[in-house]
Amino acid sequence: MAWTEKDVNGREKDLIAENGFLKDRQSSLGPSTSTVDVIPPPKAFEGKDALSYANILRSRNKFVDALAIYNSVLEKDSGCVEAYIGKGICLQMQNMGRPAFESFAEAIKLDPQNACALTHCGILYKDEGRLVDAAESYQKALKADASYKPAAECLAIVLTDLGTSLKLAGNTQEGIQKYYEALKIDPHYAPAYYNLGVVYSEMMQYDTALSCYEKAALERPMYAEAYCNMGVIYKNRGDLESAIACYERCLAVSPNFEIAKNNMAIALTDLGTKVKLEGDINQGVAYYKKALYYNWHYADAMYNLGVAYGEMLKFDMAVVFYELAFHFNPHCAEACNNLGVIYKDRDNLDKALALSIKPNFSQSLNNLGVVYTVQGKMDAAASMIEKAIIANPTYAEAYNNLGVLYRDAGNITMAVTAYEQCLKIDPDSRNAGQNRLLAMNYINEGDDDKLFEAHRDWGRRFMRLYPQYDSWDNPKDPERPLVIGYISPDYFTHSVSYFIEAPLIYHDYGKYQVVVYSAVVKADAKTNRFRERVVKKGGLWRDIYGIDEKKVASMIRDDKIDILVELTGHTANNKLGAMACRPAPVQVTWIGYPNTTGLPTIDYRITDSLADPPGTKQ
Repeated sequence: MAWTEKDVNGREKDLIAENGFLKDRQSSLGPSTSTVDVIPPPKAFEGKDALSYANILRSRNKFVDALAIYNSVLEKDSGCVEAYIGKGICLQMQNMGRPAFESFAEAIKLDPQNACALTHCGILYKDEGRLVDAAESYQKALKADASYKPAAECLAIVLTDLGTSLKLAGNTQEGIQKYYEALKIDPHYAPAYYNLGVVYSEMMQYDTALSCYEKAALERPMYAEAYCNMGVIYKNRGDLESAIACYERCLAVSPNFEIAKNNMAIALTDLGTKVKLEGDINQGVAYYKKALYYNWHYADAMYNLGVAYGEMLKFDMAVVFYELAFHFNPHCAEACNNLGVIYKDRDNLDKALALSIKPNFSQSLNNLGVVYTVQGKMDAAASMIEKAIIANPTYAEAYNNLGVLYRDAGNITMAVTAYEQCLKIDPDSRNAGQNRLLAMNYINEGDDDKLFEAHRDWGRRFMRLYPQYDSWDNPKDPERPLVIGYISPDYFTHSVSYFIEAPLIYHDYGKYQVVVYSAVVKADAKTNRFRERVVKKGGLWRDIYGIDEKKVASMIRDDKIDILVELTGHTANNKLGAMACRPAPVQVTWIGYPNTTGLPTIDYRITDSLADPPGTKQ
């Protein structure tokens, strides 16, 4: 997030009108309202008339001609203060600072209390960078005439500049004092409030900084930088809506303010991520796209669009935005990594392998290991995952994947050790927690309570991640058909499918209403056959792959399921998160796993004497 330029005054030059007068000082004849310059020849004027004529010339920006007349007047009357001031202004407007100063100095010799001349001397001092001398000159002007507004305004400006110089030199408190002195002289001087906002922001006194920025914007409603910096504070506080509102005000005033446009893109991207995590992925996508309106090459917005479209299973769109993110930010390893994951899932392993761009980027190394695992190149896979761990020793997922390699190689003890290392780093790692439980079934004979306790402890921890329903709206009519739900990712050519086929086909659909919740990743002919048979017999088939488990639980509850049967246990792609929410009053596990799930929300486990011989202790 970028701050705007910190020290902005930009007002002192405005105190001098086009004719060189200080704004509240009038020429002898006053300003002309004619749109046509009709100026009599100079010989028609003498004395005061000549002075007035010179003022008219000066008001027309004819400084050379006016200067000649002022000199002519002074040749005849060397005590004419107004002529010295007019001459000084003409010289000043022609960037002849030293002669201009000498002319103002002559005026001051003749009239030491002349506020106008003193003020112009102050302006010349400031132009030379002599801020202290400028301040003294303005103060003398105000001492001579406390109501002389141009001197007050100029003093406020130079005090603000002094404050900034002191702050940049490390004297922050003295700088703050000068800003407040400026406001004491001119309570409406917006840049002093703005610079106070900057310094209080740097001191992390953000409430005070906000108050100062608000006062700056109140005094100068077109103060784009103040709105921008207010947005930065709100953004850093996490108040994204207020930040965006400030950036909108800033850009309404200054539509091409690049810093504000970039900051707006950042805030909109963060807001998109926030609402997406809250469950509104479509609104998140809308915010990401709006961010690109303000900064069309903002790679983070593109990357997050890729993530969102991936979660929506719109992988073609995800690929487009990941590639754009990588194009605009070649160092965005995450985008490249996620592209590799998509290509791997699409079985385009060669392209997935080609996307290794950072030799020490742990995610890429880890995913290369996964690709090699899929290809059956176990040694290469282990090498990549071990490199990922070396690159990032706290990369929990790499330890989980190393455990999978050990498991597939038949070294269950080493697999469990790797899973447990992952859990030390990330105690809530779902993959490692469930892989550990599954692996323990192969090495623990059930002679003690270790296996049961491991499942129970996992279930208790997992339950904390999900809210539980404790009431249901199912009709209490005892004559109605029971509604049975089956939830699984394995309704395809998979071992579980051979066991679930009979219930799905031979259920008495007159006495039971059947609802199938399918989380199948890649449907096949068997999936299609199941779906056709269930629907043909009057059942419901709901595809839930890619849907958040809390939303799945809400769907199940809305379907008023009486008995929910899950068929996966701790094996791949399970929906135990939905089961943890207890969307049905009676919940059962069956066939997919040889043990308890450990979830308190699952009431029964269906088994038989072959799966669990009567003599077993667990």
